[in-house]
Amino acid sequence: MEFGFGAEDEAFRSDVRAWLRAHLVGDPPRREWERELGRGGWIGLGWGAGGYGNRTASLIQQVVWAEEYVRSRAPARSGHIGENLLAPTLLAHGSQEQKDRFLPPVARGEELWCQGYSEPGAGSDLAGVRTTAVRDGTSYRVTGQKIWTSLAHEADWCFVLARTEPGSRRHHGLSFLLVPMDQPGRIEVRPIRQMTGTSEFNEVFFDGAHARVEHVVGGEGQGWRVAMGLLGFERGVSTLAQQVGFAQELGRVLETAVSTGAADDPVVRDRLVRQWAELRTMRWNALRTLGSWGPGASADAGAPSVAKLLWGRWHQRLGELAMQVRGGEATVGPTDWTPSEPYELDALQHLFLFSRADTIYGGSDEIQRTIIAERVLGLPREPKG
Repeated sequence: MEFGFGAEDEAFRSDVRAWLRAHLVGDPPRREWERELGRGGWIGLGWGAGGYGNRTASLIQQVVWAEEYVRSRAPARSGHIGENLLAPTLLAHGSQEQKDRFLPPVARGEELWCQGYSEPGAGSDLAGVRTTAVRDGTSYRVTGQKIWTSLAHEADWCFVLARTEPGSRRHHGLSFLLVPMDQPGRIEVRPIRQMTGTSEFNEVFFDGAHARVEHVVGGEGQGWRVAMGLLGFERGVSTLAQQVGFAQELGRVLETAVSTGAADDPVVRDRLVRQWAELRTMRWNALRTLGSWGPGASADAGAPSVAKLLWGRWHQRLGELAMQVRGGEATVGPTDWTPSEPYELDALQHLFLFSRADTIYGGSDEIQRTIIAERVLGLPREPKG
């Protein structure tokens, strides 16, 4: 498949820019902005014509939307987990009843989701999940702990990977359950304060929380298959939008290097040029990967892992470069800060601190290399012991 932007795509780009200019006013509250996107039909462009209240767009037009959204500096999405992870999973593995129940509220921006995968003893190794779900008549009782749960403090629902077969091990006996978060006394959300001072991640404790039997996706015991299918949706069109954000950050680092005089150093200039060239390479690699998703094409098992390895390390190096061009000032916080109050970071300080986690979240570098070794190169699995 040839991936390029034609006249129809550029017309679509003009429509996107016009809509964002007309509707993006000030700094709207995140939930209200999700509803505004829903009213415009901009949620779920890649779902197809299923009658869920969303527009339909080609793969190239989805890229256009994602890139223009970031360029407009619109608010960070609070509904992306429901739109980009849950919805494709339901379309691939869910029953018609589940699609009809859950997709329209996501498309309207009315219900927000979080992902209940990682646990204190099962982060990148999801097969070690210990959260249990015990059948109790027409529902399951979910008990256990999840961690690093993005946006759980805002979410209405959580899709949870839990063990439904007592005594099962590894990837056997797992199920994929849809759990409502509004269960006082049965679900507790504790924000995790990061070194950036913000709390996007959370711990979530389930104490007999209810999940209805008809809200098991793909059937009981099929959770591993469904969960792995979901991870395949995690890196797609959004990768290109992410790269637009990276380009904006690189631009700020370059401006800072010029203003501080750091750009006069040939070593710094070389690092800046390398960052720019590597970002361009990542973009073309992402376009090539998306372009191979034509009808009848087989999935490239290693492509998502390669992309993650590329951008995780690249972003960390950008954070380090941001501190280098700032000089000693980079280590200084606000002069009026007092220990009893949350501290505020500037954009480059936040970039450096947050990027330290890039090689861990979303699947650690070690896990990505293992996937490439075993699934692409066919190397023997590491012995368990």
